[in-house]
Amino acid sequence: MKTYKPTTPSRRQMSTVEYRNLITTDTPYKPLTTRIKSFAGRNNRGVITVRHQGAGNKKLYRLIDFKQNRLDIPAKVLTIEYDPYRTAFIALIQYRDGRHSYILAAKDLKVGEEIVTALNAPLKVGNRLSLKNVPIGYLVYNVEMQPGGGGKLARSAGSYAEILAHEGRFTTLKLGSKEIRKVPSTGLASIGQVSNPDYNLVNVGKAGRARGMGIRPTVRGSVMNPVDHPYGGGEGKQPRGTRRPKTIWGKVTGGHKTRKRKKWSNVMIIKRRPKVR
Repeated sequence: MKTYKPTTPSRRQMSTVEYRNLITTDTPYKPLTTRIKSFAGRNNRGVITVRHQGAGNKKLYRLIDFKQNRLDIPAKVLTIEYDPYRTAFIALIQYRDGRHSYILAAKDLKVGEEIVTALNAPLKVGNRLSLKNVPIGYLVYNVEMQPGGGGKLARSAGSYAEILAHEGRFTTLKLGSKEIRKVPSTGLASIGQVSNPDYNLVNVGKAGRARGMGIRPTVRGSVMNPVDHPYGGGEGKQPRGTRRPKTIWGKVTGGHKTRKRKKWSNVMIIKRRPKVR
């Protein structure tokens, strides 16, 4: 982690990831980039549906291959790069047939290494193989929930899932949230842990840096007027004044379950993630 001299009060707490020894280039591979238009949290009618978004620095989207389903074709790692749209680093790889792809970089993946996707690939960091061929106790990332559907689980910085068991057609995983669930054993997963595990130690430090990230200011409900928020109104500092915590629209939050009761994948969850106290 990189810390800064306390030249200002906000700079005193600020910290960032030290990229110098982690990424190898600051220029993306242009054929695999595209521009995504920013809508500042607004829908097709121009109405704000996600608050506190807007402005921010311009950025190019990197097209990531989450499927990595080109079987038995070795690929060489060309670069490890920063991606402004995600917390993890990405790697540019070149297959033996000359095709390039961006993939999620694994922790400790180095430039010049060769990786491969195969149903029974060697158990090496960065290699991608069928879950049923990964021994119990190994860490995997970018895990498919449906075979061929592309990686959906364990994709953010430092994430991983632990293989707990293989039972019939399913593999049991322990996720980073402590949830234990089953996924089909024929799905693909990459060996190792997602890169940039120090990301959770980043301290933004000041409001101006948050604005550059596209985050606009958030106003507390308790300082609003009664017409604007269930917590609003009163002389000076007032208690909440409502039995249950609510959103700005009066919807109950805090302990209110949002998952559909009859969701198809409920049967796959063996143990739900613990409540945050």
